[in-house]
Amino acid sequence: MAESAAADGKAAANGAGGGGDAAGDGKKRADQAVAFHELFSFADKWDLMLMAAGSLGALAHGAAMPLFFLLFGDLINGFGKNQTDLRTMTDEVAKYALYFVYLGLVVCASSYAEIACWMYTGERQVIALRKAYLDAVLRQDVGFFDTDARTGDIVFGVSTDTLLVQDAIGEKVGNFIHYIATFLAGLVVGFVAAWRLALLSVAVIPAIAFAGGLYAYTLTGLTSKSRESYANAGVVAEQAIAQVRTVYSFVGESKALNSYSEAIQNTLKLGYKAGMAKGLGIGCTYGIACMSWALVFWYAGVFIRNGQTDGGKAFTAIFSAIVGGMSLGQAFSNLGAFSKGKIAGYKLLEVIRQKPSIVNDHKDGKWLAEVHGNIEFKEVTFSYPSRPDVMIFRDFSLFFPAGKTVAVVGGSGSGKSTVVALIERFYDPNEGQVLLDNVDIKTLQLRWLRDQIGLVNQEPALFATTILENILYGKPDATISEVEAAATASNAHSFISLLPNGYNTMVGERGTQLSGGQKQRIAIARAMLKNPKILLLDEATSALDADSESIVQEALDRLMVGRTTVVVAHRLSTIRNVNMIAVIQQGQVVETGTHDELLAKGSTGAYASLVRFQESMRNRDLGGASTRRSRSMHLTSSLSTKSLSLRSGSLRNLSYQYSTGADGRIEMISNADNDRKYPAPRGYFLKLLKLNAPEWPYAVLGAIGSVLSGFIGPTFAIVMGEMLDVFYYRDPNEMEKKTKLYVFIYIGTGIYAVVAYLVQHYFFSIMGENLTTRVRRMMLSGMYYLHSTISFCGANLSIV
Repeated sequence: MAESAAADGKAAANGAGGGGDAAGDGKKRADQAVAFHELFSFADKWDLMLMAAGSLGALAHGAAMPLFFLLFGDLINGFGKNQTDLRTMTDEVAKYALYFVYLGLVVCASSYAEIACWMYTGERQVIALRKAYLDAVLRQDVGFFDTDARTGDIVFGVSTDTLLVQDAIGEKVGNFIHYIATFLAGLVVGFVAAWRLALLSVAVIPAIAFAGGLYAYTLTGLTSKSRESYANAGVVAEQAIAQVRTVYSFVGESKALNSYSEAIQNTLKLGYKAGMAKGLGIGCTYGIACMSWALVFWYAGVFIRNGQTDGGKAFTAIFSAIVGGMSLGQAFSNLGAFSKGKIAGYKLLEVIRQKPSIVNDHKDGKWLAEVHGNIEFKEVTFSYPSRPDVMIFRDFSLFFPAGKTVAVVGGSGSGKSTVVALIERFYDPNEGQVLLDNVDIKTLQLRWLRDQIGLVNQEPALFATTILENILYGKPDATISEVEAAATASNAHSFISLLPNGYNTMVGERGTQLSGGQKQRIAIARAMLKNPKILLLDEATSALDADSESIVQEALDRLMVGRTTVVVAHRLSTIRNVNMIAVIQQGQVVETGTHDELLAKGSTGAYASLVRFQESMRNRDLGGASTRRSRSMHLTSSLSTKSLSLRSGSLRNLSYQYSTGADGRIEMISNADNDRKYPAPRGYFLKLLKLNAPEWPYAVLGAIGSVLSGFIGPTFAIVMGEMLDVFYYRDPNEMEKKTKLYVFIYIGTGIYAVVAYLVQHYFFSIMGENLTTRVRRMMLSGMYYLHSTISFCGANLSIV
């Protein structure tokens, strides 16, 4: 409604001084969170069963890895201790092979239960949450949207907040239980097998974690700086393209390209640093891990030589403790999702638990057996919830007789549209009553009340569906013939019939595929189909041109017959023939009467003053339009044909444009350029390699680094196999000698990993960053030089 929006604008201006407090309250609210168990408020019995099954599956799945290490350690002992007794060795291997089959079956079943059950229950609960949230939103009164929520907040809640909740109560809960089970089982198995080695293995985990964390922190910082640098370069490019006419007029193409090149040069350097940081980070992580293994295996050899453990138990203790300790970190990685889910859940549950002040319940309130249509405002005092200190009405009283048309007029902010809002019961008065046939509308069932009312706003609200479904919102069970009759009465049937798909034509988002007059006629057809006892017209024709206004006004005149009609009017010329006019000033009715009666009061009358003011404004606009028309004719005669064609060419970016006259014809202009399908170029990969030719030497070095880093995994595995063999040497001196050898190989492999990964990532980053920079420069240059026409930039480019 017109003045509600204006009033809200005033509220924003008046509230600017309190912006700091509002921001603080918003931040405080954003940081609030519900208890984790409250996120499961919409779980039913089936969900409880799914969560129990998923949790059991996660526990079994998590404990399976340490159990695997336990069995594998025993299998190693079966090999190592029975090297001279092949029959016993074969029996041991067969026994543990069968155990591994059983364990594999358990892992298959438990992992399926963990993932499937938690994902399914998470989806089920979030579906219930979305339904409850939307139901709660739709139950709220309009004041809720003025003070507590915006449309964007609600859409964000449905699309994003619910996904955060689903992330927190779905698969990640199973992951958390899984890794906690691995941690606990790993420590138990490791410490039972060989507590000294398990303790040492756990002690080296922080060193590995520190190296990985430092790498991630450094790379994150460089990535953030790189994005910022790219954003700055993007601003330069955006300005150069958006202001292409100015660039061309001052022959500034080279300057623009140089500015862009300088802007992305910093990004290039950051890319080099990121490549080096990645190489060093991964290399150091692998290096420290290899050196940690060297330390652990050295002490394992010492304990075995001293008879404190054997090879199988050493293997079990080392791997169970390390994997268990690492699992704790993986479990904690889910805490961020839980925290985000609790914050998102607070915002959703806050809305769900909020009780509306105007209850929309079919069980609440009464119906009237017969509606005559007498409406009365009785000593109403009202202020909008968003601005309770600004009174719109003070002891406002006005009567709308049944079957008559009453126009409400007044200046901007006088309260005209508020009359409509109170009759629709979008808000309730602070004091006083709004009566329908001498019954307070607060006591009436809200849905029934609104079924008796038809509303046509200044800006018609159409949904992104077909014309037929938009009209059917007035009466969902109406027949096609009833819809066509309503459309005919609203002067809409003629233009609808000319559309390719007729009533099945999609109107687009908010009816963008239709003109203003067409949208308004569909809105009127919707109101006619409802056949209401009361009709509210809130400046229904003020936004239309003269031709559309006459068509729409004719349809409205048909709709008003025999109904109590409240007309909120801006153009006073449209209300000359109404039964009564009420003039509102500063929340009070200052004059009532017919058009002629109010004009007869002369210069002292409020209505007469409004009429004179509008007439003077119209005369001024007509005079200004005449002057502008003569100037335009003079300017048009001086424009060249080339200039005019260039100007029209800039409009080709519209995919569809509808142009409708009084006869209801509709014209569609399609842009064939937007429908072209450009096939992907062939051989583009070879072209990229050719563009990368100056960096081929770096590519060779990077490839060498990749090959070298590829040897690390197999080397680690081979050395580990040899170490396990060494654990079963009968000669302690030989065992110590071989242990030292393989320990030093591990240390050497760690140093080797740092160099290999550094070479790989650094030189490939040089190659990639230079190619990216070169392509960016070529793209901007191509926009200027290969397509150096304004029409290309106007019709084919869009700055996002």
